[in-house]
Amino acid sequence: MELKGIHHVSIMTGKAEKNFEFYTKVLGMRLVKKGVNQDDTTSYHLFYGDAVASPGTELTFFDIPHIGPSYPGVSSISASSLRVASTAALQYWSDRFDELNVSHEEIKQRAGRDTLAFQDFEGTRIILVADNNEQGVAPGTAWNGSDVPVEYGILGLGPVTLTVAKPDATVMILTEVLGFRRVGSYPSLAGEQHADIEVYATGKGGAGAEVHIETRPELPVARLGRGGVHHVAFRVPNEAEYDVWANRLTGLGIPNSGKVDRHYFRALYFREPNGILFELSTDTPGFDVDESMDSLGETLSLPPFLEGRRADIEAKLRPLVLND
Repeated sequence: MELKGIHHVSIMTGKAEKNFEFYTKVLGMRLVKKGVNQDDTTSYHLFYGDAVASPGTELTFFDIPHIGPSYPGVSSISASSLRVASTAALQYWSDRFDELNVSHEEIKQRAGRDTLAFQDFEGTRIILVADNNEQGVAPGTAWNGSDVPVEYGILGLGPVTLTVAKPDATVMILTEVLGFRRVGSYPSLAGEQHADIEVYATGKGGAGAEVHIETRPELPVARLGRGGVHHVAFRVPNEAEYDVWANRLTGLGIPNSGKVDRHYFRALYFREPNGILFELSTDTPGFDVDESMDSLGETLSLPPFLEGRRADIEAKLRPLVLND
């Protein structure tokens, strides 16, 4: 029983309309599911992924209007990443960000890979990672429905970075409970005075299956707000293994949500000792369970238990419209 990699990363936004424009028009990702927060149906839950909504390619956003800003610090997922095919793609994105006034760094090395860090309009920290034919979890399929050339398109999720004050307990959960393995380290880009960033991998490894641990005891505890990462989910291949994971967490005395049916996948939630929210999510049944692959994200999708309230839910949602 082995986790296959990262399933999705969920982030907070205060402006669903502008978020929709940025991730589809600027980044060229596909909106694969336009849903609602199942715990607050007055707000959107948006899923952006690759051309065929492959597991391991989705950035998701909870829309909470008027939410305050995030403040960086420990006990947080401090950076997410997205995979592209090559270093040439990173150069394309650097030029595109300049043209569109998107804040970004220069191309830098992280964990032996060429990377390009940038921020969206709410300060969400995302790192583009060049695959350059690296072995490991296979990439997704770039979406051809935007003006981003397919050869430079987003291919899925890369590593997440966890920033903590005391790493040992987090590492214990990753390795002894979830089955990750240490595969290396690299110097912190925050300066030589800081500890190296440790790299842990699961499944076939590679960018789509890594967690990076940054130790920063001098920082305050982060405050989650707009632009901040709510949780990271890891891939469970099927419901049979999901049942085993649910029993395993409970058997180890780890407080958890119990089984949660999100319609498109099954989920388990728990917090590791530094307070970061982890999720275990199934690859099945997938985002095309209630829509055809060709029409993903075009209309509001609701799970069966909310379908009877569709008219009321739709009346309270703001329209998502791209500006030309």
